[in-house]
Amino acid sequence: MKKAGFDILIVGIGGQGTILASNILGEACLIEKRHVQGAETHGMAQRGGSVESHIRIDGKYGPLIAQGTADLLISFDLLEALRYSHYLKQDGTIVTNSHLVLPTSVFMQNLEAPREDAIIGSLKKHRLCLLDAEQIARDAGNPLSVNVVMLGAASRLMPLKPESLLEAVRRSVPKKTIDVNVKAFEAGQAAGNTCT
Repeated sequence: MKKAGFDILIVGIGGQGTILASNILGEACLIEKRHVQGAETHGMAQRGGSVESHIRIDGKYGPLIAQGTADLLISFDLLEALRYSHYLKQDGTIVTNSHLVLPTSVFMQNLEAPREDAIIGSLKKHRLCLLDAEQIARDAGNPLSVNVVMLGAASRLMPLKPESLLEAVRRSVPKKTIDVNVKAFEAGQAAGNTCT
């Protein structure tokens, strides 16, 4: 039996804009008059902890995505992609920033840092779109727009129209940053189109 709706999990570290990204997706759903449910969980987000946002488009049940059922995982950090990859269904897709932010515990306890190539190898059991969202955001004019770049990169995988997503960006970001965020979204779209 095919599950109803489309489930997107957005993950990152406190301060990376996961909540704004989920608000943009919610706004796009409202523009298209689609049913949407969402929930966020924060783990000491203000101190670099993990943040996850669940977005359920046209779903029938509660706002939280069950493990093994997400259609799409958008991650603003490579390690967070690995941490939450068990939420994806077998044929799900990961769109992730290629940067790795190491938790302070690695430094405080002199632990061995995880290797990027090992993380990427583990993620390849799913469809994987890996991009340097930080560089794309800088090139677009604002290094803080990584979250919008990631939405653009993942946009072709979502059941939402690109024009609805762009309008949601315009409505959701501060007015003085609209132009740079539109540019970031479009640059992310172009980067996402190169993913297989």
